[in-house]
Amino acid sequence: MATELEREMREQGGELASRAERGWADANAAAELLGREDVDYLMVVARGSSDNAARYGQYLLGAEAGLTVALAAPWLFRQGRRPPSLARAAVLAISQSGQSPDVAAVLAAARDQGRPTLAITNDPASPMAALADVVIDLRVGPERSVAATKTYTASLHALAQITALLGASQDWREWLNRLPTIISETVDAQLESRRRFDPLAGFAPLTAVGRGLDYATAFETALKVRELSGRPAEAFSPPDLIHGPIAAIQGSTALWAVSSGADTSPETLDAVQGVCVRAGLRIAVSADPRILALADIAVPIPKRLPDWAAAIVAIVPGQAAALRLAELDGIDVDAPHGLSKVTMTR
Repeated sequence: MATELEREMREQGGELASRAERGWADANAAAELLGREDVDYLMVVARGSSDNAARYGQYLLGAEAGLTVALAAPWLFRQGRRPPSLARAAVLAISQSGQSPDVAAVLAAARDQGRPTLAITNDPASPMAALADVVIDLRVGPERSVAATKTYTASLHALAQITALLGASQDWREWLNRLPTIISETVDAQLESRRRFDPLAGFAPLTAVGRGLDYATAFETALKVRELSGRPAEAFSPPDLIHGPIAAIQGSTALWAVSSGADTSPETLDAVQGVCVRAGLRIAVSADPRILALADIAVPIPKRLPDWAAAIVAIVPGQAAALRLAELDGIDVDAPHGLSKVTMTR
């Protein structure tokens, strides 16, 4: 019988399609707020998978809308401290549950300083949402499995809709309409072929690398593997990996390289080639045949996708690999390692 995790993975495409129309209305309100004359930059606060969505938004909004995006340090906003100035900032919180006190605390500080606030959440009645001037409702239904799947891709979808309204090219709407079908087809293919990831069970740790929009995908892949299987996994951009941590890449290491676009930059290609020769097992998720040729396990994704869409599709193989590793170890993927769906960090 299929687990909740597998069912929710399969729901991702359909949920993106169903949230699209009302998501545009929320995205329009968010874009209007971000376009205010008193907003110079966006501060984003999140935890876990939502933090990886924030990384995606940082690169997406910076590259496509020219908006400077900073990631918040929630520790600085804890009770008893004077929070940093948020002058000329808008503040966005991302949380599937909207329950984490430290995430809400950053929004509360923004409101105290008279700054505009936004929330992306699957619970518009949550404490976090109550602090937001604009709520972007994910509208994907309850997510019961501990590991985020459909709420993660929906968060990226919401960020893409906002970006499309902040001056991205006109074909974004067409691609956003096509994306749900592409996600559904990719999920089906990856789940059916997930046994290809069995060799990962013989290697540790897993090091995931990605740059730009793929940086978020690398982090989310490592998180999925770690939380579902309990196996050590980490993520880097290729330049960060080369600046020291590459010394730990050896024959027992599995490398997961994400370069979702069809035209990898020369510097990224060189960096990935340099790391691949050190790893014991190489997995590549890409539409670029040069990256796929470096891999022991090549995972092609659809060609000709815009980079922002390819980076969303590229998380699906990571979800499937994490599920497979958990299956091999007999782990209950819907309640892994005593984790809970809502984590009340302060």
